[in-house]
Amino acid sequence: MKEHIDLVDTYIKNEKHKNIDKFIENHLRKISFFQHERFIHLCVTLFYAMITIVFIALTLLSKIFIPIVIIVTIFLILYIYHYFYLENGVQYMYKQYDKLKELVK
Repeated sequence: MKEHIDLVDTYIKNEKHKNIDKFIENHLRKISFFQHERFIHLCVTLFYAMITIVFIALTLLSKIFIPIVIIVTIFLILYIYHYFYLENGVQYMYKQYDKLKELVK
């Protein structure tokens, strides 16, 4: 994602915009791919959140589940971080698309 964002930023800053229609079409395709990726990671994040809640509830019954709660919580934090990275990246790609559309005018 970062590579594509950097490529589009460079293209926007460039004074010569060759094949802008194809570039915009490719950018929209990439946005679509990253939207799908974002949705999948949202589903995984919600799944890990539910699993974490289940293991926290099991910890109330037996303290043997504490190590599992710690591990699952760490994974949940990492998934939340990654999901927000994807979310912010896609939102920035929308802004790039708007800038590209302004270049066509």
